Amino acid sequence: MPPTATTTTQLVTLSAEIRERFDGFSRSQKDVARYIVDHLDEAAFHTAEELARRANTSSSTVVRFAQALGFDGFPGLQAAAREEYRRWRDNPETGLEPLPSAPLFPLDHTEFEAALAADHANLEETARRIDRDEVEAAVDIVSRSDRIVVCGTDQMAFFASYLRHLLLLLDLRCEVVASASQEALARLGRVDEQTVVVAFSAGRAHPLVARALKFARHRGAETVVICDASLCEVAKLARHRLYYSSDSPGYVRSHAALLGIVQALAYAVYARDESAYADRIKAFKLK
Repeated sequence: MPPTATTTTQLVTLSAEIRERFDGFSRSQKDVARYIVDHLDEAAFHTAEELARRANTSSSTVVRFAQALGFDGFPGLQAAAREEYRRWRDNPETGLEPLPSAPLFPLDHTEFEAALAADHANLEETARRIDRDEVEAAVDIVSRSDRIVVCGTDQMAFFASYLRHLLLLLDLRCEVVASASQEALARLGRVDEQTVVVAFSAGRAHPLVARALKFARHRGAETVVICDASLCEVAKLARHRLYYSSDSPGYVRSHAALLGIVQALAYAVYARDESAYADRIKAFKLK
């Protein structure tokens, strides 16, 4: 039964329904499900076509997804999304009501300004949704690990390499797995209980990233995933998860918040014991 106004009163929300039934959706429907759960406001007020574009799928898939949930079509799903969104905003106990602020750019903003505004919004959304306990756990296991393996493919390979660079500056042992080459697979093969595997994922998880996390879990290694979809496969495979928002009006995802997460993670590790890293940082003339 789809979550109508009656059922939402009983705390059966659209998001809860999607999470409950997620494993039963088709591959393309899962893309829509992930996006709606992480961007409820957009599902509430965008058209099916716009939602499909942002979820990298088709409007027909969005409609079929709504029908799979038991709605007659997208308007029914949107009504449920609006109801849940309004309940969230009207509940003073959440303390999550965003403060009003002046827009960064005028209403007739250019494409350039729209992209910058999206980056700004992504940073704010990421900051609001970050889980402090998950961050503390990630910082703790990275700072005390004997060996760190960072896994990221395609666009994520850059951020994996950048995190490795930042951690190497702190003299932490860190390696990158960015492809299925023999050398990279050999690095994964040496994963053990003393290793931390940090994986990067955007949208649908790359098979190599999922494989790395499954193997790490089998070997008893600590695992952290940095991803832009809370319902993605790798989020379920990792022990700790750091979420970032990647909305963008452009033809690629926004990586502004992801870059912030990477630098903040490295700085938090450094801040655990600044005196231990002081001489090394001065040697590199970084401050």
